[in-house]
Amino acid sequence: MAKPLDGITVVDVTSNIAGPSATMILGDLGAEIIKIERPGRGDDARGMGPHIGGESCYFLNINRNKKSVVIDIRTTAGKELVYRLVEKADIFIENFRYGKAEQLGFGYEKLKQLNPSLIYCTISAYGQMGPEREKAGYDGLLQARTGIMSVTGVPGGPSVRAGVSILDQGSAMWAAIGILAALVQRKETGIGQRVTTSLFETGLSWIGYYLLAYQATGKEPQKMGAGHAAFAPYNEYPTADEKVLIGISNDRLFTKLAEVLGRPDWIDDPRYATNAARVQHRKVLDEEISAILKTDTAAAWLEKLHQAGVPCSQVSRIGSLLDDLQVDAVELLQPVFHPAAGDIRIPRLPFQMSASDVSVDMASPLLGQHTEQVLTEKLGLS
Repeated sequence: MAKPLDGITVVDVTSNIAGPSATMILGDLGAEIIKIERPGRGDDARGMGPHIGGESCYFLNINRNKKSVVIDIRTTAGKELVYRLVEKADIFIENFRYGKAEQLGFGYEKLKQLNPSLIYCTISAYGQMGPEREKAGYDGLLQARTGIMSVTGVPGGPSVRAGVSILDQGSAMWAAIGILAALVQRKETGIGQRVTTSLFETGLSWIGYYLLAYQATGKEPQKMGAGHAAFAPYNEYPTADEKVLIGISNDRLFTKLAEVLGRPDWIDDPRYATNAARVQHRKVLDEEISAILKTDTAAAWLEKLHQAGVPCSQVSRIGSLLDDLQVDAVELLQPVFHPAAGDIRIPRLPFQMSASDVSVDMASPLLGQHTEQVLTEKLGLS
């Protein structure tokens, strides 16, 4: 099957996580990603451990389906090569600190003159406006700045950063969505435009519920651990061996849970009869549920809960996912061969299309692997 973005060319001067994650999405969708890297060291993500065969796991994960071209963009000759590539490209994407793209000669106004149909994307830490726009920022810093860390962690405990780079990868998604929307509009107008997003804006959008809840109550939200501010019971509970997570979002499901746990009296208990009442009395309810679940194993309880239609899950360890039947069934982990790392499996995009291919075709490139190929084919250089 053809890929949705076949024939689209992207000039990518990003590094680290957010920008490369955005071009990973476009590359998996079929766009030709020309990844411009500096001589010697390349993308900073190449140095992020651990490594497989000398290749960074970070880099391997988010730089598949790309071509690595080494160009020193600080030199006059290097700039000219990039300008010539931009003239033939559909998309240009950068994640420099505020003002750096203009200093280097790759600002939006400059590149728009070279290619009026160019879609130009900027991913930054704090956005293009405001007093903090020039500040450097990384995922953890922005999780703190946008309030995400204030609601993450166990009650009474320290603030905790989410264990994955949610703002880097979330911003990458918004960038890709904006670019795709701009491509659709360009079909009508023939003219490109600038798409901007930031980790700051992504973080604020992720906590939208809490912003509204504060407006409603005037109270700062509290850390809930594995719990949920709006529902109860909704938490991680110990069993005789492993822990399980149970999520109850309505009274019908609570009735099923009460029956499985042998406590039908809870159904008419005024403390538990409605979700609002259960939220108010969540502490004592969680203690009662924990006491019952400790009488048997996680596997035994999960089987009973699943059969009754109660939403629940084991708390998976990362290693177990590599041999997980459901992971295998959805074919999320794609096998690829890398010349240095060997045979590896990496997650494809988490969606599929009935008439388009979104598979991973090519492992991440070695530094400069495609320099000669791209400059020969695109610019006619020897």
